[in-house]
Amino acid sequence: MKDFNFYAPTRVVFGRESEARLPELIKQYGGTKVLIHYGGGSARRYGLLDRVEQMLHEADIDFVELGGVVPNPLLSKVKEGIGLCCREGVDFILAVGGGSVIDSAKAIGYGVPYEGYVWDFWDGKAVPQACLPVGVVLTIPAAGSEMSSSCVITNDEGMLKRGVNSDLCRCKFAIMNPERTYTLPPYQTAAGATDIMMHTMERYFSKYEDASLTDAIAEALLRTVKDAVFEVLKNPEDYRNRAAIMWASSLSHNDLTECGTEKDFACHKLEHELSGLFGVTHGAGLAAIWGSWARYVMDKHLNRFVKFAVNVMGVTNDFSEPRQTALRGIEATERFFRAIGMPTSIPALIGRQATEEEIETLVAKCSRGGKLTIGAMEVLNSSDMAAIYRLANE
Repeated sequence: MKDFNFYAPTRVVFGRESEARLPELIKQYGGTKVLIHYGGGSARRYGLLDRVEQMLHEADIDFVELGGVVPNPLLSKVKEGIGLCCREGVDFILAVGGGSVIDSAKAIGYGVPYEGYVWDFWDGKAVPQACLPVGVVLTIPAAGSEMSSSCVITNDEGMLKRGVNSDLCRCKFAIMNPERTYTLPPYQTAAGATDIMMHTMERYFSKYEDASLTDAIAEALLRTVKDAVFEVLKNPEDYRNRAAIMWASSLSHNDLTECGTEKDFACHKLEHELSGLFGVTHGAGLAAIWGSWARYVMDKHLNRFVKFAVNVMGVTNDFSEPRQTALRGIEATERFFRAIGMPTSIPALIGRQATEEEIETLVAKCSRGGKLTIGAMEVLNSSDMAAIYRLANE
């Protein structure tokens, strides 16, 4: 079991009417002039933004607004937000939305106190030293950014999708009302559940196999989300299962399921380039690449794949043929993804096969021109990356 340091400082306010705590929490963390940051029109259409504005007005908290965050949030919007915050004297950022909005808010938070070019952090030229406080009203359970140290941004120039991790950007609070997820479209619900599961699986598939309690937590989380997503796809207003998915979103990416293990995140690195190049939904891209990654690395890690197959996917353990058990676990996972409407190959993801030139571009970006490797359970170089992309492209 690997030594670990678990740190999860975000205050979670969970349940019906949890938004009522918003003004109190903003003041508690020093907010006097707030940037309300959000995505498209859904937050306005379903009345959430109106309620947030009303509560801030009534609490005499000044605010400005910036909407228009897109999936795979863009550097251009981050720069717009930095400029707005600097002009208006903003001292607190409130993200109203899901992972894309939260990551954009975190990036703005990094950029306001920084005198240089904010992309320096994602380009490896600088390390964040400060961040404006960020809070969130969560509407899309998926990315787990509401409790994570992660911030992923796409640079419009070259569509480079990169991540930066720092405790400085961890949200001060996360308000989670499962009722706010009732209106999510089925595809977004399924993609979010996939992202939640993959955050846990990227930690579960580890070379450390003696963290039994952490493994058990991860397995329970995975089984819970796997069951709950079918229920909410049938009944979007199933509060109990919406709540389970929303809480799992946070637990999957606040490092709880990494205690005593070591995260791999090769699939996330591979997928970042897919969504950067093709503009696809992150959860769908993860489903499209995972099976190919799993088949590529499983022979060196059969025990871990067998344990996953049996304890998570319910596969009967064939003790005489562990490889067949592992393969059946991978196949069962892909069947699950397809059953909730997720793709399990690149052609299913983008509607065609990727060209060889596109695969070479994906590899070049993921490996930074062959300079970087990815993964921890199994370290992958640029040749390995190409092989996995090609497997997923069949």
